[in-house]
Amino acid sequence: MTGSDDRHGIHNTISGGMYFSAVVQGAHANVTLQLPATVPAALTGLPAPSPAFTGREAEEESLLAAVRPDPSSAGAARQVIAGLPGVGKTELAVQVAHRALGAADLLPGGVLFIDLFGYDDRRRVGPHRALGSLLRALAVPHEHVPEDVGERAGLYRSVLAAYAAGGRRILVVLDNAMDSAQVRPLLPGDPDIPVLITSRHTLSDLGARVLDLSVLGRQAAVELVGRNLRSIVGPADTRVADEPAAAAELADLCGRLPLALSVVSALLADVPTRPLHSMAAALGDARRRLQRLSREDLAVRAAFDLSYRHLAPDQARLFRLLALNPGPDLSTEAVAALAGAEPWDAEDLLLPLARGHFIEPGPPPYGRWRMHDLMRLYADELCRAQDEPGEREAATDRLYLYYLAGAQAADTHVDAGLPPDPHFAGREAALAWLDAERHNLRAAALAAPGLGRPEALVRLHSSLLEFHSLRRHFDEYAELAVAALGAVRASQDPVLRGTESSILNNLGTARRELRLFEAASASYQEALALHERDGDPFAAAATLTNLGLTYQQMNRPEEAVDLLRQALDRYPPDSDPRARGMAYNNLGKALHDLRRLPEASEAFAEDIAICRTADDRRGEGTALNNLGMVLRDMGQYGAAAEAHEDALAAAEETGDLYGAGLALANSGLALAMGRDERGPQEAVDRLTRALEILDSLGDEHMAAQAQSQLGLVLIRCGRAPEAIAPLESVVEASRRTGDPHTAAMALTNLGTALELTGLYEDAVRAQTDSVSLYRQLGERHHEAKALFNLGLALRHTGGLAAAQDAFHASATAFRESGDEYLHTQALRLHEETGRWRTQQLPGRLRGSGPRTPGP
Repeated sequence: MTGSDDRHGIHNTISGGMYFSAVVQGAHANVTLQLPATVPAALTGLPAPSPAFTGREAEEESLLAAVRPDPSSAGAARQVIAGLPGVGKTELAVQVAHRALGAADLLPGGVLFIDLFGYDDRRRVGPHRALGSLLRALAVPHEHVPEDVGERAGLYRSVLAAYAAGGRRILVVLDNAMDSAQVRPLLPGDPDIPVLITSRHTLSDLGARVLDLSVLGRQAAVELVGRNLRSIVGPADTRVADEPAAAAELADLCGRLPLALSVVSALLADVPTRPLHSMAAALGDARRRLQRLSREDLAVRAAFDLSYRHLAPDQARLFRLLALNPGPDLSTEAVAALAGAEPWDAEDLLLPLARGHFIEPGPPPYGRWRMHDLMRLYADELCRAQDEPGEREAATDRLYLYYLAGAQAADTHVDAGLPPDPHFAGREAALAWLDAERHNLRAAALAAPGLGRPEALVRLHSSLLEFHSLRRHFDEYAELAVAALGAVRASQDPVLRGTESSILNNLGTARRELRLFEAASASYQEALALHERDGDPFAAAATLTNLGLTYQQMNRPEEAVDLLRQALDRYPPDSDPRARGMAYNNLGKALHDLRRLPEASEAFAEDIAICRTADDRRGEGTALNNLGMVLRDMGQYGAAAEAHEDALAAAEETGDLYGAGLALANSGLALAMGRDERGPQEAVDRLTRALEILDSLGDEHMAAQAQSQLGLVLIRCGRAPEAIAPLESVVEASRRTGDPHTAAMALTNLGTALELTGLYEDAVRAQTDSVSLYRQLGERHHEAKALFNLGLALRHTGGLAAAQDAFHASATAFRESGDEYLHTQALRLHEETGRWRTQQLPGRLRGSGPRTPGP
């Protein structure tokens, strides 16, 4: 497994699991997906159920019945939960989903939940984006998600059907839909796949059963207040039981609307000593009652208006300004910047807004605030009506300045080449801020051109490059690059126009990391042409460095070497030495592919020296990891293991989880091949840890390579039968994602495992497939290894003539690739097999020669 030039890796999103052989229509061809046994919990988006839920027993049972398979009730699996705002539509859907999940064998595939934000034009999730999110949650790799919305819908329906056909039935919950047009493309093709849709509209034209949800009965409303108080304050709160008449009066004053009852419960929880009759008296005046019962709901606009008028002026101003944030939430510090206040003063204003449910606290840790989509719309309307354009513009400027300054300061702690900004205490604090603000920074960047701030998009794109690379958010990396490219090309500002070439280079890097190699190469070529037009030798050399790495990853090592030597020649003498180091690193990778091992070792040594001089520990770790692989191929297993250990230490020091995964995988393989005194189990443990890390990062390509290496280590540990299943999984995944190199590597190791297990015919087929793939890729040394192993397997089947041919072809390929040791071994086995043919030894051969491992 290898690192990359600018310390990035490769990103895919599919998870492992049950293989259903589901053939679905992809963007360009039929593809076979390996679907997980269940929708990953982290991707479902299903909220937690409220412990105070009550009064919906009949509706809940009705919906549960609809979720259960029932061949006699066609179409009943699709249910629309409709009703007035605040009536509890989403909570009912969530409760039903959790109950269904808890029922044995009802939803073995899990629940898929998506909030469509139907009533917010800026955040509304249209069918194209929704289908993309749903497909990724269903473990469809990024490269197989079509661009066309119709093709996305077809793929989505096919994948859902595959889960159902494999006995992994899924419930789809489409929450907060505005109209049927938003929902219809998201409906499964199979009418028996259960769907719950919540909307403020009836959506009666969907052909689904409609449940019109009404307000609670009086007793249920009273019980809801009691449960809320016991949940928030504790079981000792007996105010509802102590004052049943006041509790009933409160229920009526709230109109038995669950949202209003929750507001009352929260107000009572704020002051645990306050009696219920006091609250009932406070709500007796209708003019003040709406203030207390206000929530984010356009259907009760009068409540919003009345509540808003009773806010203090500074609270009202802040509430209006909150709508200017393009992202999903705000930190207290961001609110302070927006309002032009100190953080403590901003918090004093936020707390009463949260108590009045104009905003709500975000998830832990404390200090983040969010608004419902309708409340955001309401605040936005008020802001446009009551605040002067200059005030809105000034507030937006302050917020963008906060985001821009924070991103730029944080970047100095992520990019080893920049002096750290004292705004953050250190790297950990900077990364924590970036993680917390990630979605706001993305939203602010994408919204900037529409707000007349294209330069903000370009600056945020640039400041987030290293962060996105470290966290492997290459989808967002590419998205911002595409948006920035469009903005600068539409601009008349010569300064912005001058950033086009660098943005193209960044876009190429994002596409390369997404394994979109042809598109990456095209972006780099465009960037290179602009650099050469502008006479910028450093930028041209840097782009050649990236293009060279792309060619190396496309299995075009000779061209890669040529480009990288050009890059090294073109870097100006006084340029950043780290850029030359990256070129040396990429050159080493290409030379390694060409089996020019001493030259590759020298190239990596050059990069390591440069990184140490520049105190670039992350880059040093990448180069050490790559050097270790060269040393391993040179038979220097102890030195290889030491290099990987050093790489692991560098990755852990810099928080480079991806680099740590690679170092663990490669150190495990080096330990196994060198028969390290720590034993084979240590090698297995390291590869297992590496696989967990790479899986957690969603990098299917590198996880597949780690799993293939794990299979090889199991073989070397004498546990060949255990290696078969994981290696077969790698072969299938690699074929599905269009990665022939990893497939060929896994087939070589799989063939050896099958041979050692006594499955000789299967071993011959695996090695034959590996030879064919390596031949197509033009990788002669790896082809030679596969031919060598094919010869060994053929001897077990009695096919001595074919085995002799395989050894002869292997010897020729080893000679061409400069591996004299294995060339000699292949010739020896060729001659030995020929003698056995001449002597006409009967039966199948029991002995074998030394096997060659996959790469």
